[in-house]
Amino acid sequence: MERVRIGSNYLTQPRWKVIIGVPLIYLPLITTTPFVLLSVILVKTHLKWIGGMNIRSYWEFVPAWASHRYHYANQITYSTGAGWYNLRAHKFYWIFNCKLYCPLSVALYRYAAYLVMIVENWWCPFDHDKKEEYNECAIDKSYWHLHTVEREKLHPDDQNNPIWNEDAHQSEINKAG
Repeated sequence: MERVRIGSNYLTQPRWKVIIGVPLIYLPLITTTPFVLLSVILVKTHLKWIGGMNIRSYWEFVPAWASHRYHYANQITYSTGAGWYNLRAHKFYWIFNCKLYCPLSVALYRYAAYLVMIVENWWCPFDHDKKEEYNECAIDKSYWHLHTVEREKLHPDDQNNPIWNEDAHQSEINKAG
């Protein structure tokens, strides 16, 4: 996979673009987070009301606070060279970003994707070229596996996919053992 190129281009960007571009990271927080939170609540409620159990919590996606390398005392700050710059405010800004904004927002979007993958495994147990990525959201049985008539309509690979059929997973374990 090819890397995203940022560092090789950053220093060549006009200063005005960087000054305008940096605050743009907060617009998604302001504009999408309320909708993502609402979606998480609705999707998780849907999963619970149809009988979902053992659904991971949002906090399992947030890194442990103790795992952060930097804290207030040793937080790296950008040197502006300006004597008037308030170091405490600067450290607060970086701690806000590095301890709160980044890990909590990344966790929120990862959690939303996790819940949606569970929903897809439940309602749409049909293989496609990205379905292997849904493995972390494996379920016991899909909706289609609960009903004999519907199960028989599934392609054999979909009937026996361990991502949405734990019996197929157990069969693979038994064959390997």
